[in-house]
Amino acid sequence: MRWIHTPLSAAEAEDFSRRLSVSPVVAELLLRAGLRDAAAAGRFLRPALAELQDPFLVPGLDRAVARLRQAIAGREALVVLGDYDVDGVSSTAFLVSVLRRFGLDPRFVVPRRLEEGYGLSRSAIDRALEGGRPQLFIALDCGTNAHDELAYLEAEGVDVIVIDHHRSKDKPLSGGILVNPHAYEAAAGAPWRNLCTVGLVFKLVHGLLKQLRAENHPVAFRIKLKDFLDLVAMGTVADLVPLDGENRILSRHGLRILQGTERRGLRALMEVSGLKPGQEIQPVDISFRLGPRINASGRLADAALSVELMLSDDGAFCGDAARQLDGFNRERQDIERQITEAAERMVEEQFADAPGIVLFSEDWHPGVVGIVASRVTRKYHRPCIVLGHENGNAKGSGRSVHGLNLVDTLAGCADLLTNWGGHPMAVGVTLPRANLDGFRARFAEAVRVAQGGRPAEPGLEISCWLALEQVRDRLMEELDLLHPFGQGNPEPVFGLRGVVFRQRPEVFKELHFRFFLSDPSGRRVYGVAWKLAHRVPPVDVPVDLAVQLAWNIHNDRKLLQMELLDWRPAEGSGAETRSSPPEAGGR
Repeated sequence: MRWIHTPLSAAEAEDFSRRLSVSPVVAELLLRAGLRDAAAAGRFLRPALAELQDPFLVPGLDRAVARLRQAIAGREALVVLGDYDVDGVSSTAFLVSVLRRFGLDPRFVVPRRLEEGYGLSRSAIDRALEGGRPQLFIALDCGTNAHDELAYLEAEGVDVIVIDHHRSKDKPLSGGILVNPHAYEAAAGAPWRNLCTVGLVFKLVHGLLKQLRAENHPVAFRIKLKDFLDLVAMGTVADLVPLDGENRILSRHGLRILQGTERRGLRALMEVSGLKPGQEIQPVDISFRLGPRINASGRLADAALSVELMLSDDGAFCGDAARQLDGFNRERQDIERQITEAAERMVEEQFADAPGIVLFSEDWHPGVVGIVASRVTRKYHRPCIVLGHENGNAKGSGRSVHGLNLVDTLAGCADLLTNWGGHPMAVGVTLPRANLDGFRARFAEAVRVAQGGRPAEPGLEISCWLALEQVRDRLMEELDLLHPFGQGNPEPVFGLRGVVFRQRPEVFKELHFRFFLSDPSGRRVYGVAWKLAHRVPPVDVPVDLAVQLAWNIHNDRKLLQMELLDWRPAEGSGAETRSSPPEAGGR
């Protein structure tokens, strides 16, 4: 793996450090993130809810609020249809909860993934209409490209609001009310441009409350938007949208609300996920603990259970539902493990040289192939689409690598696909099985052209070089100002030069190893390396380390811990490594 480091001016970092009253390390990280204006950097370090822009700047939101107000005033029948992932579940729970506070009784529907497919499908709509024709239908986290489905609903005399953040494959909806910043060029560069759907629902409710409070509506004053930030943080972090602009503000404050959430369903989910009451919640807890359990219901069963969990005040139901989700997640992990092993064998035996990978098997569960695509993409550092079999079609998900927009890449394959869409880094795809070979060849060529014939090379970006004596609790407290880390605000990777292991690291579970290093004062700094037991560094030989810093919380104690990502021989050390070639260095 190639280590990459572009040095910054030490004088500039020192000056920025003084101006912001932060350490030179934090100043360097801010400069590296492109935050060279002191005022902008200050807002980044201390994002405030007061900095959120007027919700009515979002195109289409004024019309959506007006239609919601009409529904509230007329006590109309409503249906809310939300996608089955964390963003869709959070959005549905948020909006349904607010509408109930205004005296409405909206029905909610979540598409059944295996039976109805993704999003605003005709079958999901028909199921939603079984309970009676509503006056207003609200689609959340889907619908931007659903021209035929919108026309069908309007022909039935139903008004439609679509709140979504997926890219439009062609022209935006001509009917209904569309709230999607990506469908309007005027939204380019706005701090709310990259909000996911639950963030857009936050803006919608903000606009609704703003108008109703101006008219002294009693219910509007009793609803506190801040109380819903736990749901906003869940959807925002899980959906991998960039954590900058208003996403940073909402997720930063939302994680704190989530930590002490009063939502019984979330508390029950935290308990089965191993999170203790009051424990500080990090994005990784959503990505690897809470989010997968919510997603598992949509992948293997009915995600309506997750929405009910978010809405319920019944402690017994919440406990039972959380345990069901935990069980679904365990089942999902077993299936995923088997498919991942088969997919990796397929890559190595059949597609070792393909610039873009398309994998298919009739035996694979379409509900977990997205996770498998993520694993294959990370391992081989190539865009990958993994497909299972469903009703005669090949259906699944794709994941990309940095610098390759999957939505744009698939546009060149559209004539071979039945349905597709998503984000630059993640897409859903459906196509006839007969088109598989043609699609595989076309996709590989599209990736090759997009990358200029040069496959993306895996690299490790070193954010800052540290001395071991700088790795202290005080630095961790400063780094907390940069949280939350995620898309658009990556967690920094620190380099340590010429460190020496005086004792051989301890391998555990045959996969990982623990270690400690001593700084010049004799202070011990602990570390762990995940899945690197095959590359234990040598003893008594200087090596360079690439690490991330984290708190290891155990039995209510916090211990600073380095997480080793890679190591290489220090210059002239004579150490050997099988991963980082001797010539791979910083530049």
